[in-house]
Amino acid sequence: MLRAGKILIVLCAMVLLCPGRWAAAADTLKIGSFLAVTGPASFLGDPELKTLQMYIDKINAQGGIDGIKIDFVHYDTKAKAKEAKNFVNRLIKKDRVDVIIGGSTSGNTIAVMDLVERGRVPLISLAGSVKIVEPVRKWIFKTPHTDRMAAEKIFQDIKSRGITKVALITGNGGFDKSGRAQCLALAPKYGIEIVADEKYGNSDTDMTTQVAKIRATDAQAIINFGFGKAPAIVTKNIRQLGIKLPLYQSHGVASKKYIELAGEAAEGVRLPAAGLIVADLLPDSDPQKRVLLRYKHDYESKFGPVSTFGGHAYDALFMVVNAVRSCGCTDRAKIRDGIENTSGFVGTGGIFNMSPTDHLGLGLDSFRMVEIKNGNWTLVK
Repeated sequence: MLRAGKILIVLCAMVLLCPGRWAAAADTLKIGSFLAVTGPASFLGDPELKTLQMYIDKINAQGGIDGIKIDFVHYDTKAKAKEAKNFVNRLIKKDRVDVIIGGSTSGNTIAVMDLVERGRVPLISLAGSVKIVEPVRKWIFKTPHTDRMAAEKIFQDIKSRGITKVALITGNGGFDKSGRAQCLALAPKYGIEIVADEKYGNSDTDMTTQVAKIRATDAQAIINFGFGKAPAIVTKNIRQLGIKLPLYQSHGVASKKYIELAGEAAEGVRLPAAGLIVADLLPDSDPQKRVLLRYKHDYESKFGPVSTFGGHAYDALFMVVNAVRSCGCTDRAKIRDGIENTSGFVGTGGIFNMSPTDHLGLGLDSFRMVEIKNGNWTLVK
């Protein structure tokens, strides 16, 4: 009896001295997500959720992250900010998750950032607005390229074509508004004059009035910053009014769904996008190509055509996996530190190098300028 007691004391001491190792064997990592799986932004949330579920199932089937299984909790926000707040509050207080991945839209993410900071739970957003990571908040990260990066990439291409006068048309969502602000702020840097600044509601079904106003200007190109069905409608309206100016879209439409909705009107449209949609066209020497083709194969073998939006979820999940593997634990603060120390991570969005002053970790060179030709993506040389 005395010997058994001594053994118990020794075991307890070992657990106290090496809590990470002993806890890891029994721990479960609880990941929460709030994504717009249905509703107007379902083209974002649907592939994001499918990606998370597919790889979490795969990780668990292989024994977890060095033995730590993943418990996944998901809520569908339908792209509504109020729902996003309610669900994130539930994830933190009731579900007591260790990390959160989401939301799908900038508006949903921005709506919950204060909750996340107070709850001290690491969150990796799948939305585009630069406001998510600037200024840097301790517990908040993101994987998609920012709207500022998109505006810069577009203006670089416009300048290379000798264009100096541009018309801007944007939606009324959080991503759209932030993108508009970035375009207006950056245009002077590239010697570009914004000669029209039109707006529409993201639920509008016809934008010919705004497009007609653009036609009456001396614009040499058009930039549409938005996501969902609206950019496809704008594209059709532009062509229906006989406007043949170069048309640029943002990375908010980097999926086959946009091409399907816009149809022939999408021919010649240019936009900045992650390398995923042109993975097959990248040289074998590109360090991303292997990762991109593997994810593309995994996703398309189960669900059909891949999109960059699902890729953002892939990047977020495996950043978390790497952070957990690094600390050998499920401690929120240590996972947060691991995400912030992400270095040389080859994801679908680029090669990520985060730091205490950069919670995105991507450079402008991670963006590819693509053009739609014959109903498919091509690389702009």
